[in-house]
Amino acid sequence: MGLLTIGAFAKASRLSPKALRLYDELGLLTPARVDPVTGYRLYAPEQLDQARLVAWLRRLGMPLARIQLVCALEAAAAAQEIRAFWAQVEADTAARRDLAAFLIDHLSRKDPAMSPTVEPLEIRYAALSDAGLVRESNQDTAYAGSRLLAVADGFGRSGAPASAAAVDTLKRLESDAVRAGDLLNALEDAVEQAKQSVYGIAAGGPSPDDAGTTLTAMLWTGSQLALVHIGDSRAYLLRDGEFFQITHDHTMVQSMLDEGRISPEEAASHPQRSLLIRALAQGADSTADMRLHDARPGDRYLLCSDGLSTVVPAEDIQRLVTVISEPERAVRKLIELANHLGGPDNVSCVVADVLELQR
Repeated sequence: MGLLTIGAFAKASRLSPKALRLYDELGLLTPARVDPVTGYRLYAPEQLDQARLVAWLRRLGMPLARIQLVCALEAAAAAQEIRAFWAQVEADTAARRDLAAFLIDHLSRKDPAMSPTVEPLEIRYAALSDAGLVRESNQDTAYAGSRLLAVADGFGRSGAPASAAAVDTLKRLESDAVRAGDLLNALEDAVEQAKQSVYGIAAGGPSPDDAGTTLTAMLWTGSQLALVHIGDSRAYLLRDGEFFQITHDHTMVQSMLDEGRISPEEAASHPQRSLLIRALAQGADSTADMRLHDARPGDRYLLCSDGLSTVVPAEDIQRLVTVISEPERAVRKLIELANHLGGPDNVSCVVADVLELQR
């Protein structure tokens, strides 16, 4: 079979001639031959497989630069790259879904015909932080108040003041009158201020990389909790006997796990499992995850640093937060268990129970 004209090749590959000309200019799909007299592009039949791959990847929404990378890889590596791309698409979609749900809920609450009657709620809480058995100092900060729950895990030589500064900045929200509809905006502004506070601490040290911190916090309104999360501290929810993590670790290993590059078993023992890809730190990606949670009576929230989550198995954490009813005793027992298992890191916990408001 001879060379195909651009029209015939476009029909066979289901790519338009205009797209083929663009892909030629980008070096993504170069014609087998260009007629020196007419300038017509001619394609070899064996180029159809690559052209169809390009068409399918465009239908997935993959950017051209990434398609160029995929097309240059061997089949197995190309499949891995597509898997990684789609994992990111699903993560982005989930984030937009959360935002859409928040906006629908927020606008529905403004419509009297659609707004449900919300019973006032309150929280019962406790916070505790411990240096562990190996570290010389404690760079964690844990806080629980009537409106704010927070855990921050500092790192660098000025990690302790960095984590404290981040939480102290958020504490100001406890005295501010924040309407439910403004929760996320207020929290976003506070996180930006926290970031600047951490930058200031780092700037005062011998190196601009001298201070940084994770931050996982919840701001309470009486019926809703606004969640902000950056780094690898975590938030969990115990509801109706089910215990699940409601934050997503911002670590290199979690990213590799999401993309299917490693297994959960490999992730648990990976030597770089604590390497952060997002944090409040100079030069780091400081984009925080934010969303709104509707609270229910009987809910229990656990916020913790990775000194708990990477040391104590998830099933043991679930068992303790399920069977111990008092938040003060629960945080104490969680830290005792982490230290019983070696206490290799600072460990911090906040436990908060959602209750019907007693009138």
